[in-house]
Amino acid sequence: MLDHAIFWHVYPLGATGARIRDWSTEDEGHRLTDLIPWLDYLIDLGANGLLLAPIFASTTHGYDTLDHYRIDPRLGDDADFDALMAACHERGIKVLLDGVFNHVGIDHPMVADGGPIRRLPDGTPEPWEGHGDLALLDHEDPRTEELVVDVMNHWLGRGIAGWRLDVAYSVPAWFWAKVVDRVRGQHPDAVFLGEIIHGDYLELVEEGHLDTVTQYELWKAVWSSIRDVNFWELEHALTRHDEFVAQAPMQTFVGNHDVDRIASVVGPEGAALAAVLLFTLPGIPSIYYGDEQAFTGVKGEGFSADDPVRPPLPATPEGLAPLGQWMYELHQGLIAARRRHPWLVHARVEVLETENEAISYRVHSGDDSLTVHLTIEPTMSARLEFSDGETAEFSW
Repeated sequence: MLDHAIFWHVYPLGATGARIRDWSTEDEGHRLTDLIPWLDYLIDLGANGLLLAPIFASTTHGYDTLDHYRIDPRLGDDADFDALMAACHERGIKVLLDGVFNHVGIDHPMVADGGPIRRLPDGTPEPWEGHGDLALLDHEDPRTEELVVDVMNHWLGRGIAGWRLDVAYSVPAWFWAKVVDRVRGQHPDAVFLGEIIHGDYLELVEEGHLDTVTQYELWKAVWSSIRDVNFWELEHALTRHDEFVAQAPMQTFVGNHDVDRIASVVGPEGAALAAVLLFTLPGIPSIYYGDEQAFTGVKGEGFSADDPVRPPLPATPEGLAPLGQWMYELHQGLIAARRRHPWLVHARVEVLETENEAISYRVHSGDDSLTVHLTIEPTMSARLEFSDGETAEFSW
C-alpha cells in the first residue's frame, strides 16, 4: 500500500467544527460524515489515503482518550464511521486512524478502576510530560498489550488500512514489536506509521517492526532553510534523509496538526517551494488539510493554542475561497508528476550544489533520475528535469 500512498491528513474535530473544550451533549452530532463531500476533492488532488487524527471518545482534543472503541459523540457514532468507510472504499481510499496508546485521558475508566496505568510512588497516575490531564499507560503490564492489540484488530476488522501511532517514540520499541507482530498475524497487510520527533528513527522502525516513521528532521530543515535563506541546513538534512531511506521508507510532510502552517512560516511562495520538495523527494508524502490551499495559521498559547492550525472546513469544497486555487493546482501538478514516476518513493537523493539561496539535488533509482534546482533569491523558483525528458519550471 505505502508504495503508492499519498495521504490527505485531516484533524476531524477541527475540520468539522466540533467544540474542543467545554462541550456538552448539545454539541453531539454526526459530523464524521461531513468529510464525505471532501473525498472526491482528495481524489482530484491526486491523493489516495485519508489520515485521520483521533476520532475516539475523548474529553477535549482527541488525544485524551476515554474509550478506544467508541466514536467521539461530537463526531457521531458507529453508523457514521461505517458510512465514511463505505464512501472511502467506494473510491479506493485507504484510511489510517490515529491511535493514542502512550497515554489516556485522566478520566478514562481505567485510571480509577486499577487499570494498567503507571503510578507515582504516592499512587497517583503518572502524567505524560507534565500534562496532568493525561495518564501514562504501563507498557510493562500485559493488560496494555492486550488492550492495544484488541483495539487495533477491532478497527482493522471494520475496514481501516492501518494506524498512525501517536508519540510512538515515548513507547518502548519492544512493545510495538510485540503488538505489531500479533496484529499482523490477523491482518497481515496492516500499515503502521510511528510518530517520532526526536530519537533514533531507524531503530524505531527496525526494533518496533513499523513500516515507516515521521521525518521531522526533514520538515524542520525545509521551512527553516526557506525562511532563513540558508540551504546549507537542507543539504545536511538531505544527506541524513538519504541515509534513512536507504534502510526504510520515511513519512514526509511540510505540515500537520501540531505545527504552524507552512504558508504562515515562509509565506505562500515559500510554501509552494516546500511543496516541490515534498513531492520530489523519496518518501511517503502527506498533505495537511488546507496546506494545498495555502491556509495560514500560527499556534497560540494556552488551552486554545492549536485552534488556529486546526480550522473548520466549509461544508463542501465549493465553499473554499478562490485565493488558494493556484496552490491546489500546483499540488495537483506535482502529485501527477510523482504518479508518473513512482520510483521516487524508494529512490536515493544526493546534493549536487549548494549556496545560501540555491540548491540542486538529484533523486535517482536505477536508470531513472530527477534533477531539481531551487532558488529563493533573487526570485523563488524551481526547475525539474526528469531523465525521461519531462521537465517543469515554476516561479513565484
